[in-house]
Amino acid sequence: MKETNEHLKREVGVWGLSANLINIMIGAGIFALPAIVAAGLGTSSIYAYLFCGLLITLVMLCFAEIGSKVTTSGGAYTYIESSFGPYFGFLTVILFVLSALSADGAVANALVDVLGSIFPFFKTDYVRTLVFFILFAGLGYINVKGIKEGMVLVKTITLTKLIPLLLLIFFSWGHVSFNNLIIDSTPTISEVGAISLILFFAFQGAETGLSISGEVKKPNRTIPRAIFISIIGVLILYILIQTVSQGVLGASLSTYTENPLSMVAQQVFGPIGFTIITIGAAISMLGNLSSEILSMPRVLFRASKDNVLPLRPLSKIHDRFSTPYIAIITYATIGFLLASLGGFEQLAVISSASILLVYLGVSLSVISSRRKSGKTTKHQFRIPGGYLVPILSVIIIVWLLSNLERKEVIGFGVYIAILTLIYFLKDKFWKRK
Repeated sequence: MKETNEHLKREVGVWGLSANLINIMIGAGIFALPAIVAAGLGTSSIYAYLFCGLLITLVMLCFAEIGSKVTTSGGAYTYIESSFGPYFGFLTVILFVLSALSADGAVANALVDVLGSIFPFFKTDYVRTLVFFILFAGLGYINVKGIKEGMVLVKTITLTKLIPLLLLIFFSWGHVSFNNLIIDSTPTISEVGAISLILFFAFQGAETGLSISGEVKKPNRTIPRAIFISIIGVLILYILIQTVSQGVLGASLSTYTENPLSMVAQQVFGPIGFTIITIGAAISMLGNLSSEILSMPRVLFRASKDNVLPLRPLSKIHDRFSTPYIAIITYATIGFLLASLGGFEQLAVISSASILLVYLGVSLSVISSRRKSGKTTKHQFRIPGGYLVPILSVIIIVWLLSNLERKEVIGFGVYIAILTLIYFLKDKFWKRK
């Protein structure tokens, strides 16, 4: 067993990292996504999936290259900080972590809402708070005990959430009407682009899962392979789910905006199908939370170790378990408070733009690292085609950012300005200390 200079144990292999990426990407969104896409493009939805698959592949190729070079914990934060310095590292860690925490709060509430739809007992306030505590405390405890324990949970939940989706796809083919799949019109580029903006975020999550890079075996090989496996696997799964949903429900698919997969399951399996997929959605949300609490504390840990965050306890490693236990406990505690007290809705405006800026920073870091280091070693992954892929990735992300609403751009600009002020005041405070 090999330890890194961070005193973390490298115990995660290709399939473990792939499971972590898939577990985050396939969250609650896939259970509502088919109706949203159908409402926008109807039977032409395949164009959006293929287009979006191309876009996310370009971005993830950048993650694969820089991830094969920078192999410490922190993922996207570390890639950006090592390329552009502590200021951009500070912005990244705050935007990255706050976006993840707001999403976790929303997912935890959605999970309890699903449970409440089956068992009304979960609708009472004190029970909701108790469930939040059990969720975050339990997942935090498992991850404090070790990366191996955390990965066992992630792999188990990933497999558990995939089984009902794969069974639904398999058994739905007998109920598919191919007349429902006939593409009778070609959408415009603007129509595909509008839906692709939604789909793009359905693929996000890999950037979070890569935060455990410091505990990955042979990261320069494992990280690119895990990215390819997860992106291709999720893309194929999404296309198959969209196809069977459209084939079974036809034109009515777009009317089931809240639970289209449950309606497909009800058509295929009867009333029990609706319940199975509903429970599957709850498991999927739990899986998303398990991977988030496994991964995101490593960002806090690495930022503290780099002195980018002035919170030195976050860089402590447990003597027995070799995990960043203070960072894990801190992240789980904040997640519990956000879920219990609310407030994540107000963060929704900055969440999508935050992830896009993280993607932009990683794409630019590929260009920067090439200019600094020149040739890569034989063990490092290099995107073919020179600078074409990172440049295309930058263009795509800027285009997606241009689709944000004016109020979102203004609000996000103010937020960045506040963070910049905090950063420079922080530096002055440190110097006085």
